Amino acid sequence: MVDLRRCQILGLAGTTVLAAGGETAGALPVRDLLGPASVHAAVGLIGVYFGVVLLIAAWALLGRLIRTTEPPTPRELLLVLALWAAPLLLAPPLFSRDVYSYLAQGAMVDAHMDVYAHGPAQLGGPLADEVAPIWRHTGAPYGPVFLAVASALAGLTRGELPAGLFGMRLVALSGVALMAAALPRLARHSGADPAAALWLGALNPLVLLHLVAGAHNDAIMLGLLGAGLVAALGRWPVVGAVLVTLAALVKAPAVLGLAAVVVLQTRAGRRPAKAVVTTAVAAAATTVVATAAAGTGYGWIRALSTPVSPQNWALTSLLGRATGALLEHLGSDLAPLAVPVWHALGIALTAGLVAAIWWRLRPRPVYALGLSLATVAAFGPAIRPWYALWGLFLIAAAAPTASVRHRVAAVTGVLALATLPSGGPADAGQLVLAVSGGVLALVVLWQAHQTDRAPAWGRTA
Repeated sequence: MVDLRRCQILGLAGTTVLAAGGETAGALPVRDLLGPASVHAAVGLIGVYFGVVLLIAAWALLGRLIRTTEPPTPRELLLVLALWAAPLLLAPPLFSRDVYSYLAQGAMVDAHMDVYAHGPAQLGGPLADEVAPIWRHTGAPYGPVFLAVASALAGLTRGELPAGLFGMRLVALSGVALMAAALPRLARHSGADPAAALWLGALNPLVLLHLVAGAHNDAIMLGLLGAGLVAALGRWPVVGAVLVTLAALVKAPAVLGLAAVVVLQTRAGRRPAKAVVTTAVAAAATTVVATAAAGTGYGWIRALSTPVSPQNWALTSLLGRATGALLEHLGSDLAPLAVPVWHALGIALTAGLVAAIWWRLRPRPVYALGLSLATVAAFGPAIRPWYALWGLFLIAAAAPTASVRHRVAAVTGVLALATLPSGGPADAGQLVLAVSGGVLALVVLWQAHQTDRAPAWGRTA
């Protein structure tokens, strides 16, 4: 029998073991990194995947509980989220080293360096050394709103790494809190179950692993986007446009949310032309004010074309590399063009699909926006597991059927296992350790299930 307390305890055990494993296997500061052959790193990696599988199991059981006749209330689900997230607050960064880039870029802005023209290597010093080598010479791909937050944090922490990491995690948590606050309201507007929306959109393992443990700025983008849509639902379209624009000035994909703000206005009875003009003026004014306040200039427009890593696993990158290898094998001089051409095709396909989605789903703007952001993530030139949250957050709020939620949940389970806690590439030995940790968790879960099913007299004999 599934009950809420069991889900709470199982998920808490998962994130606790996960956080403990991260102490030796996470994306640690350079001075604390352990070699892959280290026993402590191996045990930590096993522990991380043991914890991840426990967390996924707890989340799946909670999903079953939500489908019963007496599901937990949204308030109870928010308490579960807080409980599961608590062990991750003081854990080292997990599954990515991006948070070090955030801190270095914030320090650059605080030092009045052009963060769009230079990479963190220009900053120099210990903080720049923490940035993954591939990004040390790359300009920031983020908007002025996020860089202003990172700069303020750099000034407050004065370059102290532990304080900076904790501060950036608190910033990400504020974004997750906004997401959780927006989901029930968006779900009610879309005719969906608020509890199911919170389960899929906020308690999702990807949220805990990458937005909380990884402290990714996608949390701020999604939180502001959700708040903007709620404001637009509440007949405050200008406030909604401002908040959505601020989200886009964290990460650019959120700009698609302005289409939803326009549609929500027209559904409320405003003329389409007036809705478009009002939204455009509010977005433009917000962009000018935010950029001036951040003091970063408009280099963020140029940063939209920031190159992706050459070994990115995005679909168009994979096809480009395969095509390039084939052309090179055939002796063609066109091989270097393969990846750029596939990236261009991906952008064209994305534009076509997004237009088709909005044409077909105009009456359901929240769902249309969720599918559009999922399309951008799927066919863009770069992809990371947490990019799936762009669309998943809003699909959770507006999914028309339970089967849609189930398919999205299945994808979540796979993506939650797709990244090493160090954020680096995996070798054969690390894969074996990760699989061992997951299998060990499955054995423990199976044994607990068998014990639970045994007759009471058999357990006491």
